[in-house]
Amino acid sequence: MSLPEVHLAGGTCAEALRLAPVALAMREQGLVAPVLLAGGPEPTNVARTYISCGLAADITLPATADLTASIRRYDRLWAERTPAAVVVRGDNLGAALAAHWRRIPIMHMDAGRRSGSLVADDADANRRLLAQVATVHLAAAPLAAMNLLDERVIAGDVLLTGGTSVEAAQLLAGHTRQPKRPRANRVVVTGVSAGFEEAVREAMLVITANQPDLDVFGGLPMPYPERSRLVAAADVVLTDDVDLAEEALAAGRAVLVPGDGGALTEAIHAGGARLVDAEAGEIVAAMVELLGSRVRRDSMGTAGTPYGDGHAAARIAQATAALLGKGQFPDPMPARPQAGVHH
Repeated sequence: MSLPEVHLAGGTCAEALRLAPVALAMREQGLVAPVLLAGGPEPTNVARTYISCGLAADITLPATADLTASIRRYDRLWAERTPAAVVVRGDNLGAALAAHWRRIPIMHMDAGRRSGSLVADDADANRRLLAQVATVHLAAAPLAAMNLLDERVIAGDVLLTGGTSVEAAQLLAGHTRQPKRPRANRVVVTGVSAGFEEAVREAMLVITANQPDLDVFGGLPMPYPERSRLVAAADVVLTDDVDLAEEALAAGRAVLVPGDGGALTEAIHAGGARLVDAEAGEIVAAMVELLGSRVRRDSMGTAGTPYGDGHAAARIAQATAALLGKGQFPDPMPARPQAGVHH
């Protein structure tokens, strides 16, 4: 008898990177048949992300520029090839709504993450709406699980699994060649909100003027695995982009977060990330302090990541199989992962 088919819907490169370990865990457990989807505005890049992890997209959807088109693409696919369940990550609302309307169970990875900002945030709004249609909410950290409970999500539908950034880092490291040449200090600057760009640009000009051996990389996003190589080579990552910060923490890199850091509260409390005022002088001072002290950088790096312990993919795969009547749901991730879990 064939295994129930589970579709993993990757709408961005960051989503694809985190879905890849789940597909591998599903294959290893042998209880469901994972099908990797490459969709979103740039499905070719999503497919390339799977390839960088040693996998291939099973289905590549036509590019979609808006939510309505995204829903239509997924709906057409699932009208002909209806899966037993769909796995989405983050704010992939198009796939979630299409699955909901076809009564397909939805496993929502990285559920419950909220920015904490009072300013309207499209991604936050999508995540809140997605929480209304998800079948099982897979939270990456305890605070995310608490957010869902505060929003009256049924406690039995919430599972603390952790996120898969640690496993994704391992996958990329195993399939990409790391540079062996000596390097200068490197700072990755990317994913900064529009309101912070000018302050960051001014700060980087000051820092590079005084440290000519410093390499500063900005202007991300860039494709994997190049992005992951830059993060692995960095001494400090300056970003308020949650995905990039999560990847840096998984790689054991010190993270500076401009602004209020609402979406990275757990990492700030754990010590792997540090808040800095989004003002050029404050950014310069914090950056110079970290670049000048290997001990301070290492102490932040060894704090590890609160967003996964290296076993999240296995938990998510097991939970998906359990939802379909194959086995038991996994135990939740320990509330505080061991420090120093990174690769």
